Amino acid sequence: MKASIVTLLALTGAALGANQMAMDRLVSIKTSQRASQRERGMFRSQAYPSKKNVPCVDGMAGEYACENVDLMAFLSHEDMGSVEREGNDIWGWTSPDGREFGVIGQSDGTAFVEVKADGSLDYVGRLAVQTDSSIWRDMKVIDGYAYIGSEADDYGMQVFDMRKLLNISSFEKPKAFALRDLTAHFSEFGNSHNIVSHEETNMIYAVGTNRNGPCAGGLFMVDVSDPANPVSPGCASDDGYVHDAQCVIYSGPDSEYEGHEICFGYNEDTFTIYDVTDKSSPVTISSTPYEGAAYTHQGWLVDTANMQYLLLDDELDEMDQVGPAADGNTTTYIWDISSLASPVNTGLYFSPVHSIDHNQYVVSGLSYQANYGSGLRIVDVSSVAEDPTGAGFSQVGFFDAHPEDDAIGGEVEFVGTWGVYPFFSSGYILLNSIERGVYSLKYTGGSAYAQ
Repeated sequence: MKASIVTLLALTGAALGANQMAMDRLVSIKTSQRASQRERGMFRSQAYPSKKNVPCVDGMAGEYACENVDLMAFLSHEDMGSVEREGNDIWGWTSPDGREFGVIGQSDGTAFVEVKADGSLDYVGRLAVQTDSSIWRDMKVIDGYAYIGSEADDYGMQVFDMRKLLNISSFEKPKAFALRDLTAHFSEFGNSHNIVSHEETNMIYAVGTNRNGPCAGGLFMVDVSDPANPVSPGCASDDGYVHDAQCVIYSGPDSEYEGHEICFGYNEDTFTIYDVTDKSSPVTISSTPYEGAAYTHQGWLVDTANMQYLLLDDELDEMDQVGPAADGNTTTYIWDISSLASPVNTGLYFSPVHSIDHNQYVVSGLSYQANYGSGLRIVDVSSVAEDPTGAGFSQVGFFDAHPEDDAIGGEVEFVGTWGVYPFFSSGYILLNSIERGVYSLKYTGGSAYAQ
């Protein structure tokens, strides 16, 4: 028995070491490519002028290749007050009176824009960094409060009341918010890679915190029921480092977990499912590897009503040319999660172009994918219940925010689009580009053919 435990610990240590190496390699590649991009002038001042109302005609919206997606407006990172002019993730918020705002991640701060009724963008203000700049910044919103984390050392989590944006006069715009304008600053973790929100339970899950810390980079739980006084009720560290996650009150086909709070974790080399109902004693239900795993990155439920299928993206499979992604085309993995203890990878979807996938969200049968150099890709995934192999999936629209590689059919490089926010009731979509800025887009194609 003792030998078996030693062997298990050795294997666990080897796996954790391999994951650390994979993350270190990913960071090294991204920082190296970013340095090269800076040298090539991709972040130079006044390189990307603002735009308004550029429809997609004959496959182009100005210089951008497109299909069924109009460009409503564009603001560069420089337009939004960034000195370093480098972007990252994005989220959104709708005020009680229906006004729509974007939370725009930048290496040197967080910018706020209002999406007007005609899709135009109004830059209203920005929030300073807590400590230092970083390539990585992530944010989510619960009940009007933005929760912002970063990979910068000792950053913790900023809590900013978005309602402060509602009454900024035209004379104050853009308003510079200082750290004293925060509702709170949560400092029990330092760096984080992503901020995961679960509005139904008023929970934030900071993931990718210090791998050697007490949570091992796992689901660091923060109860934000009182945004001015966030508290941590626990941590799920059993499966180590979590790169991203989605958390829900489960209402799927696995009756054992009906009504439980379930988190779907993307854990570097596995798809991992947690029961976090009891915050003091979370349970790892399953941890599942898959063919082609290079760096398990992010994913989303296809339908939050029945919760049977889920889409997963891997951030290094295209670059490493492994498994199904060997040809470099963006690859999406389809999972049947009818049994949370035994999820099954049932199929794949291949984008028609070469690119690395990053973040995707599903709304009414359409997956809105932010795919680095190939930009926004909108995929009809509503046929999954009829055919979980993905054979019925089809691209129904796109907007390529990185035209530099179009002539060669796309490059597998960490450049272009970082994140997308497709949840506004107006139908406007926000897309954040690393080197350019934020786009307000409108999908003009049809709805998903099956719901």
